[in-house]
This record gives sequence, structure tokens and C-alpha cells, in this order.
Amino acid sequence: MLEGITAGPVEAGRRHTRFERFGPLAVVAAVVAYLLVELWPETAVVAYTNDSAMHSEMVRFASARFASGHVPLNGWFPFLNLGSPDFLHYQSLPAMITGVLGLAVGPGHAFSWSLYVLLATWPVSVFLGARLLGLPPWASAAAATMSPFVVSAPGLGYEQSSYLWIGYGLWTQLWGMWLLPLAWGLSSRAIREGRAYFAAVITVSLTMAVHFMTGYLAVIPLVLFVFLRPSELRRRLVRGAVVLGGSLLGTVWVIGPLLQMKGYAAINEFLQHTSHADSFGARRVLSWLAEGSLFDFGRFPVITICLGIGLLACMVRFRREESRALLVLFAMSLVLFFGRPTFGSLTRLLPGSEDLFLRRFVMGVQLAGLFIAGSGTAALAETVQRVTRDRPAVLRRLLSRRRALEARRALVGLLGLGFLAPAVAQLHGYDAANARYVHTQARADATLGRDVDALVTRLSSMPPGRVYAGLPVYSWGDKFFVGGVPVLQFLTTRDVDEVGFTLRTASLMSDPEPYFDEYLPGDYRLFAVRYLVLPAGRRPPVKADRVMGSGPYVLWSVPGVGYVQVVDSKGVVHENRADIGKRSASFVRSSLPGRGIYPTVAYGGRPAAPPTLSGRRPPGPAGTVTSQVVHLSSGQVTARIVAHRAAVVVLSASYDPGWVATVDGRPAPIEMVAPALVGVRVARGAHVVRFRFEGIGDYPMFFALSGAALAAVGAADLLRRRRRGHPAGAAP
Repeated sequence: MLEGITAGPVEAGRRHTRFERFGPLAVVAAVVAYLLVELWPETAVVAYTNDSAMHSEMVRFASARFASGHVPLNGWFPFLNLGSPDFLHYQSLPAMITGVLGLAVGPGHAFSWSLYVLLATWPVSVFLGARLLGLPPWASAAAATMSPFVVSAPGLGYEQSSYLWIGYGLWTQLWGMWLLPLAWGLSSRAIREGRAYFAAVITVSLTMAVHFMTGYLAVIPLVLFVFLRPSELRRRLVRGAVVLGGSLLGTVWVIGPLLQMKGYAAINEFLQHTSHADSFGARRVLSWLAEGSLFDFGRFPVITICLGIGLLACMVRFRREESRALLVLFAMSLVLFFGRPTFGSLTRLLPGSEDLFLRRFVMGVQLAGLFIAGSGTAALAETVQRVTRDRPAVLRRLLSRRRALEARRALVGLLGLGFLAPAVAQLHGYDAANARYVHTQARADATLGRDVDALVTRLSSMPPGRVYAGLPVYSWGDKFFVGGVPVLQFLTTRDVDEVGFTLRTASLMSDPEPYFDEYLPGDYRLFAVRYLVLPAGRRPPVKADRVMGSGPYVLWSVPGVGYVQVVDSKGVVHENRADIGKRSASFVRSSLPGRGIYPTVAYGGRPAAPPTLSGRRPPGPAGTVTSQVVHLSSGQVTARIVAHRAAVVVLSASYDPGWVATVDGRPAPIEMVAPALVGVRVARGAHVVRFRFEGIGDYPMFFALSGAALAAVGAADLLRRRRRGHPAGAAP
């Protein structure tokens, strides 16, 4: 009898414990399962109409480099903006990881599945990050549940429109999005408790490597976390220094080359002094926040209401460190998102601020806001349960204590589902539209795409040269499609070296490229545009020979164009990485390229190479190219030329100090000629000129330094645990 009486409460307690332990996990698992179904169309391998076109091309390039036994970091990425060492200047770790996977399953499948899995499982990262920051399980689960439903007015944040086919295609940001919650959580715990330094350093380092702007959001809190508990300032300073120093040294293989070659990475001139680069200012951002447009744009402000409750809860619980941490992260992100309209020249305190698009810091606002909204949701649920805890007399007779507890939980769950219904409906509509567009594009790839493939196959058997299929703005190129993808972007999926898909890389020729004028024959020589892909019925803007037609697409060839030419140099253009497009625009749109006269460039305050012409130009061209062998994917070009006088042999590739040249087997210095091309000086006569891209030679040193730093932090962590006899990661 006594055993029967005591077994009831014990069993109820066990059920309560199991519910508290596994209930939050079940909620997160359910959200992930829902996303795996909703996002399934993203697994299709199709042509992309956004930045994913470039990212998937980088993955294919990485796979090809690995397959040939080379690391992509020092390779010449030749396909866009006249080429660049893109894997050095850009956050290329995601492309390299996915490229390795592509060796097994194919680069296209590796790319699409990486996008699908990372986006569908992001609630897992949010949940783990919240728990590491110190949030209770149900608050963490609430934050994870809301995470897929963020929608903002400015866009480009942690929302599906940043990544899906009908969105922006910010694939590398997706990697940073997955890592940032863990970076915040692990670094907070390392500084708070002195635990697991190695895990914190690895996660922060990876966040910095996969997405540079997310890296700022991972690193700045390392300083802020130190001051959350002033009474432990000395101890926290040491812990923060370990995590910060280890993270910076752990990514020196990325940061070192980036800083070393920073002067040769162009700044996007067309977005400077716009909201893309400068952001929107405090007034506009706070207005969006108040009206719900940073989390719930276009619908009932579900997340914003929970955020407001969470902010109040954090203020009430301000003595708790996790509450202070959430408020600090939210305030930090807001300040960064305010941008130049609010802080002006103070933004220069951010390292590399001239290269940043400050509007992207909405990412931090949204992630910190989700954590706070999760706390608010948990506080709201606790209130509902308290209000319903006292059962009316009639319910006491109908429901046992256990049944009443289950009824309260069910009531809270139903209220939560009802509250989230507008967000679920909005997301489902967006995902359904995305699925329709992906399906339509897949059909277009299989029909119209084959017509373009026929032209690409023909190109592979013809003399080397770039392809032009229009420009993306103010041109017929933005009305010339394969399904929903402009042909100029579709060519990217076939790894065609092209002119027209502008402003995709940090190449020095990225800003001059939009000034290409299809009606100027000289521009075809300057940009090495030998082929045109035009709509059937459209005549070429310059003299060209029809090669073949395929469906609604026609391939044309411009005679006399190649990657190498022999020119005279005359005059000097003064440029730097912030104005190279504007400074060279008048030259690009002049008759000089057609006459074979190129200014030399005084770049970044350095002296220009002396021009070959100082007076009147002699009659006739400077020289001719008798043959050329071009392998830009491996960074090698060889040309046989005849110079009629002292001249410059110009390779139509973006200038970079990693290029080296030989003339008749002897090393010769390269020089920059306008707009930002690679040149080498030759004397009169016949010569064999070879260009080869070598990149930088310091990667072994940088890798060794990063490896040594990570090994030192890991060894110190291990020794600390053994010395103190604590379990893995235990605090002193």
C-alpha cells in the first residue's frame, strides 16, 4: 500500500524530468524536419540567378584544382572580371571544403546540398549557441523555433531570402550564420568559466575564415564579454586574451595573405556612399525595429513582440550574466548596423572598414534578437502556466494533478503554434514560390540550356577568347535568358571566361569592366572579347562572323582578338583601388584601345613605368602576335610576337603582383597598363613571351603559424585539465 502511494509522485517527477530534458530537443527536431521538407527543392542542381552562380563556380574550380593535385589558394581564378586570385581575396574556405566533397559526389551536388543542409539545420546551431550562452532549454528551443521565420525590410540578414534561388545567394554568409551562435556561446563560456578554450578558438577562427563580416561579429564580443563581470576583470582579461590571440593566430593563413595583398583588391566603386556600404543610420534602423520590420516584415510582428518581452525580462534579470551578455550583443550589433550615417568617420576604427558593407551587420541584430526573443517567449510561457495553475473546483474533480500539468503544457503549445501561424504561413508561401521557380529553371536548363551548351562545346574547339552576352544593367543582357537566368550568368555555370557578369570579385579590373562599350572595337581587344552570344535576330554591334546558331542563341566571332597584344604605351593614369574604374573610364571609352595605345599606371602612389612613346607615334602598329597558347585556369599564357619597335606585350588579365613574365626565357619585370592589365616590355624583334601566375610564396609560413597557435591552445587546454584533475574543459 505504501509503495503504491509513493510510486505516483516519483513516476510523475520522472516524467516531468524527461519532459524538461527531451521536450526542447523534440521541438528543435520538429522544426528541422519541417525545414528539410520545405527546402527540398534547393537540392536540385540548376543554374542560379544570384550570387550562387559565382559561389558554385568557385566550388567547381576548387574541385578541379584538388583533382589536379593543387591547392586553390594560390591559383588564378580566370572566369570573372578578367581573373583574380579570388581564393586569396575572398572567404574561400567554404568553396574549398565543398570542393573536396565535390570530388566524391560532384561539385554541383556538393554545393546544392551544402546550402540545403546548412539552412535546414540552422535551428540546431541557434539552440546550441543559446544553451552555451546560459539560456534555459525552453528559451533556447523557442529561439531555435523562431530562427527560420525572420524576415526584414533591409534584407541580406539571417533570413531565407538571403540564400534561396529566388533570393540573393549569399552562400558564404550561410556558413558564417551557422557558426556564429556557436562562436558566441563557446567564447562566452571560455571567458565566463575558463573552460574549453580550444573549442572557442577553433569556432571563432572558422567563423572568421568562412565569412569575413561575420568574423567581426565573432571577434568584437571577445572584448565585450571580458567586462560583463568587473569583479573578475583580471582573470577575464587573461581568458579573453587567450581566445582573441588564439583566434587571430589561428586564422593568420587567411588574414596574413589578405593584408599582404590588400592593395590589389578593388573596392566596389558603384556601391560606395550608398546604403549598401554605409547602412541606414540610427533613425531608420530604430524605426524598422519599432515597427517590426527587422524581424517580421510584411506580417503580424510575432518575433518582435517576443523580443520586446525578452528585453524587459533581460532588464529585470540584469544581475544574471547571460542577460547582460544578450543585451550587450544586441546593442553592439545595432551600433554596427547604424553605420556611417550615424558615426561618420568613426567607422574607420573598424579594421578594413573601407571594404565593408555595413548594412550586413543586420545579421548580428537578428541573431541576438532571436536569443532575446527566446527568453521572452519562455517568460511568457511561464506566465501562462502560472495563470492556469490554480484549477477551478470543477476541473479539480475532472483532472488529476498530472493531467492538469499536461493540459497546461498543451495549452501553452497550442498558443505558441497559433501565435507563430502568420510566420509559418508567410514562410510556406515563400518556399512554395521558390520551389516553382527552381522546377521551372530545371526544365529550362534541360531544354534551352542544351542550346547554349552546343555553343559552349563549339567554343572549346575554337581559338581562345572571352565571351560577351550583354551587361546586367542598361543593356539587352538583362532581357536575354535561359529560363529565369540571364545568359551572361548561365555561362558562369559552364565555366566560360566572360565579360559582363560584373562586380563579382575583388579583381582590379572589376570596376573598369562595367564601362565596356560593345560599340567600340578597341574595347574588344582591351577585354579580349573574341566571341559574342546574341539573341537570334540581333546583329552584332561590331564587325563579326557568324559561327553557328542553336535555338534562340547565336554565336559570333570578332576577328583579330586574342588574350595577348603588342601595344605602344603613352601617358600615365593615376589610380588606386578605390577609384580605378572612374580614373580609367575615359580611356576605356576612347579610341586609344582601338589604336593600340595604352597609358601606363601610377598605382597607389607608386611611380608608373615609363611609356615607350615620348613623342609622336611612328606609323603602323607596335607589333603583331603570331601565336598564343592560353591556359588561364592554370595561370599560364605563352605568346610568340614580333615587335616593330620598343613596345609592351599586354596580357588581358587583371594586374596582380603574383604574375611573373619571361622574354625569350629571361625574367622580365611586369608593369601595369591601363586600366589594370599585365604588361611586359620588349625590344624590337621576334620574342617568346611567357606569363605565369605564381601568387605569393608565404602560405607555408602562414599555415605553420596558424597550426602552431591552434596546437598550443589545444595543448594548454589539455595540460590544464590534467593538472587540475577536472573533467574535459573544466574551469579552474
